[in-house]
Amino acid sequence: MTFVIVGYGRVGRRTAADLRAEGFDVAVVEIDPERVEWARSDGFEVVEGDAEDVRTLVDAGIEEADAVAALTGDLNANFAACMIAADYDCRTVMRIDEDYRQEIYERYAADVDEIIYPERLGAAGAKNALLGGNLSVLGEVTEQLTLASVHVPEDSPHVGVRVVSLELPGDARVYAHGHHGEPMDVPMPRVELEAGDQLAVIADRTSLDGVQSYLAG
Repeated sequence: MTFVIVGYGRVGRRTAADLRAEGFDVAVVEIDPERVEWARSDGFEVVEGDAEDVRTLVDAGIEEADAVAALTGDLNANFAACMIAADYDCRTVMRIDEDYRQEIYERYAADVDEIIYPERLGAAGAKNALLGGNLSVLGEVTEQLTLASVHVPEDSPHVGVRVVSLELPGDARVYAHGHHGEPMDVPMPRVELEAGDQLAVIADRTSLDGVQSYLAG
């Protein structure tokens, strides 16, 4: 798979590095000359230019890319890049900065595939690291829905059941799955649940306790 990362700041740099570490092809778009040099020194293919200009994104390879992540600190630039990418049938991921508000989310959510706001994700991660426990809240998807990670107990009655067949309580659903010690990914139809597996679950906050109870039997 091929990805275009728009913005080589704190979020973009880490995202690009993680994707490359997993063997994916990554191109970077950056307008700031100093950050362009950072990306090149890190070994990335870089296109220096304005992400709101379709020619810049074409030079970065969006005609062949599977997805584009617009991760700059400029909301307008991120949205423009995503709209251009959508015209080329790319999956689009857009960053909203620390000034996130519900009305901003609602304004843009319908036009892109995913919205992220790293500051809120970081705060949620810190809170749950302090609290500990088997279920960790990774972030808020919307004002109502939460993304959480939960481990499958050794004695779960659902061990051996296909992941896609789990009937989680309420509106909860499995977003990703990973066997013990392996990265999480979208579960394939025949993948069966094993003790110690990890599930990424999207659910209403009130359903999270029910998810743990369901997996524990």
